[in-house]
Amino acid sequence: MHQRAGVTPEAERERVEQLLVEAGPEFGYRRLVGPFALVVSGVAVAFSLFHVYTAGFGQLLALKQRAVHLGFVLVLVFLLYPVRRRHAALRHFGPLDVLFATAGAGVIGYLLYHHDRLMLQAGQLGRWDLVVGAVGLLLVLEAGRRVLGVLPFIALALVLYPFFGEYVPGIFGVRRFPLDRVIEHMWYTTEGVFGIPLGVSATFVFLFVLLGAFLERTGLGQMFVEVAMALAGWMHGGPAKVSVFSSALLGTVSGSSVANVMADGVFNIPLMIRLGYHPRFAAAAEAATSVGGQIMPPVMGAAAFVMAEFLGVPYLTVVRAAVVPALLYFVSLFFMIHFEARRLDLRGLPREELPNVWEVVRRRWYLAVPLAVMLTYLLQGFSPLRAAFWGIVLAAFTHLVTCLLEADPRTVRGAVGLPAVAVLLVGTAVLGGLAQQGVPWAGPLAVAFVALMAWPVRRRYVRDLWSTLEYGARNALTVAVACAVVGLIIGTVTLTGLGNAFVTLTVTLGQHNLFLTLVLVMVACTIIGSGIPTTATYIILAALAVPAVEQLLPPAGPQVAPGIPVTRIAAHMFIFYYGVIADVTPPDALAAYAAAGIARTSPFPVSLEATRHALAAILVPYMFIYSPELLLLSGNPADQVLAVATALVGIVLLSAGVSGYFFWHAHLLERLVLVAAAVVLVFHHPLLDLVGLGMGAAVAGIQVLRRRKAVLRTLAGVGLHGTQHSSQSPRPFEAGRRTRGWRWSEERGWTEE
Repeated sequence: MHQRAGVTPEAERERVEQLLVEAGPEFGYRRLVGPFALVVSGVAVAFSLFHVYTAGFGQLLALKQRAVHLGFVLVLVFLLYPVRRRHAALRHFGPLDVLFATAGAGVIGYLLYHHDRLMLQAGQLGRWDLVVGAVGLLLVLEAGRRVLGVLPFIALALVLYPFFGEYVPGIFGVRRFPLDRVIEHMWYTTEGVFGIPLGVSATFVFLFVLLGAFLERTGLGQMFVEVAMALAGWMHGGPAKVSVFSSALLGTVSGSSVANVMADGVFNIPLMIRLGYHPRFAAAAEAATSVGGQIMPPVMGAAAFVMAEFLGVPYLTVVRAAVVPALLYFVSLFFMIHFEARRLDLRGLPREELPNVWEVVRRRWYLAVPLAVMLTYLLQGFSPLRAAFWGIVLAAFTHLVTCLLEADPRTVRGAVGLPAVAVLLVGTAVLGGLAQQGVPWAGPLAVAFVALMAWPVRRRYVRDLWSTLEYGARNALTVAVACAVVGLIIGTVTLTGLGNAFVTLTVTLGQHNLFLTLVLVMVACTIIGSGIPTTATYIILAALAVPAVEQLLPPAGPQVAPGIPVTRIAAHMFIFYYGVIADVTPPDALAAYAAAGIARTSPFPVSLEATRHALAAILVPYMFIYSPELLLLSGNPADQVLAVATALVGIVLLSAGVSGYFFWHAHLLERLVLVAAAVVLVFHHPLLDLVGLGMGAAVAGIQVLRRRKAVLRTLAGVGLHGTQHSSQSPRPFEAGRRTRGWRWSEERGWTEE
């Protein structure tokens, strides 16, 4: 891949991480060294091993599982994140951090030790129970302040609400609650900190984050980038379309928008700039495509697992509902980039500079086996926990295959290379088959056999496994802290009944009109999501706004489970989708900040440009509200195909209208007609569909005729003036490759060559 001369992808990632420290507290962790790094590394690896063990051999009781999970999180957060962000440059933690970490472990230890007594004495807390509970709540808020920024302050205000709500006028006024009731509700039950959000983080989310870390570190992510480059690099706007393909592929294993930017943006953004793309355009295209990873099945963002728990449906149901919306998102970005590239005449790379897709797949196909097995488990109805567990086991196994294949037989002792891999596969298959048949000694013997085969490459293999376990644990911290903090918000809502007041307010402001209410909820998602993680945005609005939307949706209709209509899933998907898009909308757009850091340009204009790229995608949630068939959970196949087809046409028309190019350069009136046609297609009514399709066809016909006339004028100009082109018309059939590029200098910034 291409990058600026003398700059390695690793150095670029490190520089961007430093910029992200200034953008948000999530990245303001210390880069520890020496014994300090060793301590944190050991705790993080133990954290990962705990979850792998409980996933494979049985979980603890719900409150205990969540408590151990939170204990690890508190210790790691206080040791990694400084009290003040400006101290992130320090390479060690201090006594105060150790004190906070010890206190975090202590309050969790107290809860585990007295678990049975506390469950039996519900509602009768002693003095020390109250003190420990209060300290635990403060520690969660402090951890949130170090990692999340504004969210813990919102949570603190809501934790105080039961004490001062009696002074609030109107529908938001509540009676005063005693201190012991609040502490018990928030700390000693599964309604507050240890509620559903943290429960999902302590089970599904951590395992899938760890699986994503394994798949990324074993090379699957890089294979996806190379496949995307081979498939799309030659097209108009090729490098930008590579971002669409690679982000879609990376989204199958990663639920983080910033992680997607860091994975392929360090290659794609410099490449786009080198080919003449403006740095702002390059960064915006990467940011807009990368946020789609959170809605791309099967490994979606953490909010998808929370959604499944809130709805009481299998995770596979949420995955199925997300397939078409995710594809529509990436299709919209593809055509936005395509039309923009045609308008600006931005070409791709020569095919000889691109990797051969079959060669890439031939060399690394086995890296996709863990992902395929995980999908198979999900489709066969196994729990996501079991699917993720075996995905992790197989990812570790495939990395051993990689180590054996890449080992130099001249520098290691023992069997390596293809023969060793063949012995490993055969031996593991035989012993694994015996273990499945119930042979008691087959399992331990299989582990010993794999360890024996790994002995020649033990140093690299153990080092890589250790670093991946640590990397996965650290990646899970932000989501875990957000789930714990948002549990306080949900606890307040369930304790005081605050959600009913918000529902009344939302429906009143929306004047009992579904479309206006959806617009209000969309604005709320964008505003709230600009300052807090997607998971927290979804959880808050699922409790406060979704009931208002559900009130206005048809109560009758198909159900995915008893008492769970498809419209309810559509309402939750609406919140989730806009919470994801908030990652590129200003003012606080971390994906845009990361991409702007790679492109060395200002982040705010990048976020505005990325928002423009995602404008067509903003229409998608309205489509599946008015056409639930898009979720593939209702209607017959013919209805589903028709809904998907009209949605695709609407997305293409909106992309053309926003970008100003369809079959040819669009006038203002044509752009307005294209946008109007796309909006008409949202409502999925036979008559409106015909109107929308007719409007789009009319613009297409006019543009095709105008393009043909432009070509004829150009040909006439060539015939009259030799090789000279008419100055009055574009040059539609030239190769059009831009020879100019952009050059970076510390003194002048970006300058066009």
